[in-house]
Amino acid sequence: MRIQSSLSSSLLFSSALLTGLASASGSFDCHNIIAEGNKYDLSGLHGVHTIYHVDKAEDYIVNTTYVLDICKALGKASIRGDLKCGTSKNICGFQYKYTEDHLEEIGHAFPIAGLDPLGHGSKDAEVTRLKGDGQEGLLVKMAGGEYIDKDKKKKVARAVIEFHCDPDRSGLEGLSSVEDESSEEEEEEEETRRRLVVREDEGDKNKDKDKDKEKTDPNDGSDPSRSLQFESFGPADDDAYVLKLKWRTRYACDNYVRDRKGDGSSHWGFFTWLIIILFLCVAAYLIFGSWLNYNRYGARGWDLLPHGDTLRDIPYIFQDWLRRVINTLQGSGSRGGYSAV
Repeated sequence: MRIQSSLSSSLLFSSALLTGLASASGSFDCHNIIAEGNKYDLSGLHGVHTIYHVDKAEDYIVNTTYVLDICKALGKASIRGDLKCGTSKNICGFQYKYTEDHLEEIGHAFPIAGLDPLGHGSKDAEVTRLKGDGQEGLLVKMAGGEYIDKDKKKKVARAVIEFHCDPDRSGLEGLSSVEDESSEEEEEEEETRRRLVVREDEGDKNKDKDKDKEKTDPNDGSDPSRSLQFESFGPADDDAYVLKLKWRTRYACDNYVRDRKGDGSSHWGFFTWLIIILFLCVAAYLIFGSWLNYNRYGARGWDLLPHGDTLRDIPYIFQDWLRRVINTLQGSGSRGGYSAV
């Protein structure tokens, strides 16, 4: 007994220790998020999504494509052409620098948030509610990346995502999943980058036309119609490089999970309607049949019900059926052959 009790206590201690380590590691579960007593579920935003930003620095045009999946690691989506970011990461950046004359192009990938290459470490996820007048949503901070600046120095990288409550948006407007990307998709991305170079070279005279083109591009991070928007990427006060995104979605509303649980039709609505339809059909049959028997035959009591004799005989029919089943089972279990005298 002492051995069992000591073993159980040690198992309890080990499980508690593992739980503490897991909570201390800053893991992020998008299915179950608790912030200041409110529960949120961002699993509706699952999937690999892309967003890009174009900037002009010195003699180069810089196009950075950000790939993210807040619910799980990117996996093969962290590899784009010859650039590799890390399959255990949640957010990666793929930066392309090329001259205006197209004579030179440089590309490199950098992780922004996620775990170590072997899946260890911590994302140091921090989740808080948005503060401010009239604001409702979540502020999510995720770390675990690094960025090499122009001086060839390694800097810490992380992401800050503001999830703003918008009851009219699912959060996927303008987004397309890239988990099943093919070579055609990569070719389209190359064409997008070339088109962006042309936009920069055309100058201010075609600004209005360029704006119209940007609105039709589903990956443009500056398109206001998109739910996911690019805010900035650069060094912060602590010398770390921070990617800031804004995401408008109904899943960031304080009462969304609670209201969804209270709405039973969202869980088993089909069966609810099926039961209601069957009940209405049976009620209509009984009411119409009783009315018909009363007016045609002047029936009273049980005789009002349609097929009243059959309904009265149902208990006896069920007993006969049950007795027959029992006899069949007992007969199949008896042994054949001669019995002892």
